[in-house]
Amino acid sequence: MHPRVALTLPLLCAAFPLPALTLAAQQATMIPLFDGKTLDGWYPCNGKAPYTVEHGTITGRTVVNSPNSFLCTKASYSDFILEYDVWVATNLNSGMQLRSTVDPAIRQGKVHGYQVEIDPSDRAWSGGIYDESRSGWLHTLVGQETARHAFKKGAWNKFRVEAIGPSMRTWVNGVPAANVLDEVSPSGILAIQVHAIGNDSARAGEVIRFRNLRIQTQRLAASRTPDDGTTPQFNYLANNISAREKQQG
Repeated sequence: MHPRVALTLPLLCAAFPLPALTLAAQQATMIPLFDGKTLDGWYPCNGKAPYTVEHGTITGRTVVNSPNSFLCTKASYSDFILEYDVWVATNLNSGMQLRSTVDPAIRQGKVHGYQVEIDPSDRAWSGGIYDESRSGWLHTLVGQETARHAFKKGAWNKFRVEAIGPSMRTWVNGVPAANVLDEVSPSGILAIQVHAIGNDSARAGEVIRFRNLRIQTQRLAASRTPDDGTTPQFNYLANNISAREKQQG
């Protein structure tokens, strides 16, 4: 691992103070990524798993003999705070891609980049960060028992992701999960994943649902969650030491 100081965006203050409620509203502005009715702003990538809108949710279903299937945003994002809810009742593996790439000229168009894991299996690494089709796990939840038990299968689970500069941090149902510093991909698309199931016809039709997808791209410093140092940090930045590492000696 190669350490580097984490970036922190400054909080810019207006020359004249704004009313507290107005300033709070500006700081907390989040934009919906899904209107609850259509898949406008999204498009399918790679695999054949279908994505539909059902009861105000984006619903993905597994299919046999297909690679991993993604529903990708048409827009790209660099620094942001992202929130979304996930429901899955089986052990279907899935995830949310961050700062990812899908380009016919690169890796034969295969989606690749950071993924916030959705792992309802007994391994229970939901909220960990995996580098899809690239370098593999960046932050598992090994040894983080509170985080491992935060995700509830068969219930709605709230994810929060703060990707600011090289820092990527995650929460599941309010519980801190991953903390990674990496700068390989500073921007890219978001994408929902339905994992491949091979030719296992018994698993065809497994469902995962997403709702309340929203993103904040402005005034992030004021909305950023303070790092209390309780979650392990994995630093992949070259030739530097992070603020956390300096503090820990």
